[in-house]
Amino acid sequence: MEKEDQTIPVILQKLAHVLGTKLKNRRLEIPSGFGSGYCTGFVFNTNVRMLISNYKLNDDLVLENPERNAGRKVIFFKFQNIFPKAESWSAEKHPGEMPSVLIATSRINTDEIISIHSNTSTINIEVEADYLGQLFSASDHSPVLQSLLQNNQPYLFEQIIYPSLQKVVDEIISESVGETFELFFMRIKAEEMICRLLMELEKRDEKRLYALNSHDIEILYKIRDQILQNLDIPPVIGKLAAEAGMSPTKLKRLFKQIFGDSIFSYYQGFRMKEAAVLLKEKKYSVSEVGYKLGFTNLSHFSKIFKEHVGMNPKQYSMM
Repeated sequence: MEKEDQTIPVILQKLAHVLGTKLKNRRLEIPSGFGSGYCTGFVFNTNVRMLISNYKLNDDLVLENPERNAGRKVIFFKFQNIFPKAESWSAEKHPGEMPSVLIATSRINTDEIISIHSNTSTINIEVEADYLGQLFSASDHSPVLQSLLQNNQPYLFEQIIYPSLQKVVDEIISESVGETFELFFMRIKAEEMICRLLMELEKRDEKRLYALNSHDIEILYKIRDQILQNLDIPPVIGKLAAEAGMSPTKLKRLFKQIFGDSIFSYYQGFRMKEAAVLLKEKKYSVSEVGYKLGFTNLSHFSKIFKEHVGMNPKQYSMM
């Protein structure tokens, strides 16, 4: 029994205690008096742990973090908005709810408390930086990977979830694995997701990284959400910089560092994702979708759409 307890995150045991319930096979079912859903967690070894949460609580909770150690160099992976939803995601309607992963150094996450939010749909993985450093060597050509492994500065990166990564996420969420192999299976999948993410981050071409503070991060996400909420209006860097209280150079630099793309390319990519969503819904004609997203030249809309999706809007709408 003692060995099994060591595979359960302490924070999960503490949450169960606060909610007045018990864990069953590492799984916490939220009591109906507090909300609905579940939370489960795994401590694979001293280097890797994972917490899967998909629940709604009637009220937020705040717990002391029993596993905080300011001296540890940990890399955090937060997979968010990855559970199936009834409706398809829309950039304009839900800019902050796209399936994505936040990757952060431990300098970003130094709270002595953990806020248990009332509506959570995440997979959180913590990995010791030194452990990862033993598994692969970050080349001189990848400042992003080097910065994560060194873990000396506060860095945050966001990566949109792509199909091959979503496949692994789905296996973690829905694969039925017996208790005998559950811990082993989950560890393999957790490390596969981390490996795929790091392979993707290695492609980023930042030559120099800049330490972040919470204020800059908050501002950058407000700017990002503003861009996605107004996909019919091309972003104007000078105006966005003024609203952010930053120089245009700093805004462009930090935006690309966090989101992995320039402001306009990021905007254009999501503009085409939104076009694809609207065309799939079959509520609008191709021309209506183009005008709705701010295009005055439908030939230009078709050209840009084909560059991003691989076929023209008319073909896509008939699928």
